[in-house]
Amino acid sequence: MAVMLVLAAMLAASAPAAEQAAIFKAAGFTRAAGKWHTDCDQPDSGSYDPGQIESYRDLNGDGRPEAVVTEGGSFCYVHTGTGFWVLSKQANGSWKPLYKSQGIAEFLPTRGVGKMPDISVGGPGFCFLVVRWNGKAYVTNGFEYEGKPCKLPQ
Repeated sequence: MAVMLVLAAMLAASAPAAEQAAIFKAAGFTRAAGKWHTDCDQPDSGSYDPGQIESYRDLNGDGRPEAVVTEGGSFCYVHTGTGFWVLSKQANGSWKPLYKSQGIAEFLPTRGVGKMPDISVGGPGFCFLVVRWNGKAYVTNGFEYEGKPCKLPQ
């Protein structure tokens, strides 16, 4: 866990401070007590990890960065304990949310429109949702585990 936090901090550090604020605001976070929060930070709600920029890099080769913001806590993210947002910097400099989910984002080598990578949404179990960018939104593209198609238990 400590290694993941250090890695997240190193990746976030590559995003300029002004960019960090714009990314968090586009994802719906507010800043309080020096940390980025959503309404998942409730009193007496159990554990809570404020927002972090986990990744800041160009995912599709268009010359503009994408960012992955994560937040943790049992109040909003019960079984997985974490949620994520994928955002993309637009040509006009603003940040646009592309996808939000409970779970852990894993970018796959397969790609959708505009060379955006497919995302496996990880969590408990052995069969994960895979979403693909269709040019307007990330939509369900199937389910897989370790690169092989699978079916959710009934």
